[in-house]
Amino acid sequence: MLIRIINGPNLDLVGTREPEVYGTLAFPDLVHELQQAWPDHRFELFQSNHEGELIEALRAADVESQGVVLNPGGYTHTSVALRDALAMLKVPVVEVHLSNLHGREDFRLRSLTAVHCAGVISGFGMEGYRLAVDHLLRRQA
Repeated sequence: MLIRIINGPNLDLVGTREPEVYGTLAFPDLVHELQQAWPDHRFELFQSNHEGELIEALRAADVESQGVVLNPGGYTHTSVALRDALAMLKVPVVEVHLSNLHGREDFRLRSLTAVHCAGVISGFGMEGYRLAVDHLLRRQA
């Protein structure tokens, strides 16, 4: 099974950006850990700061993968285009956020993208990605 991890704006800086909020583990290291934990499955990482590239990555994942872990970053709260792209997908998507959105600014309480996802995991740091992968694998079993 192939699971695509698709990350939005500024998530390329995780590991060094605000470690008190986002932690110190970088995404390539997370993918390595996921591969070690589930050696019979494949994981691909994609990150972009550009909305259109994220939409194209979702479309490609719909054809090439069996599940998506998506962290839309700031687009969570603003992107109708990303929401519309998610609505067209057949592949299951789990939305993940490293920080607890409910413990931050009020504008972060609303996710435009969550309505088209199987679920949302927020506030568990990188563990949220592991939980999302576990869900997707169990869903396929």
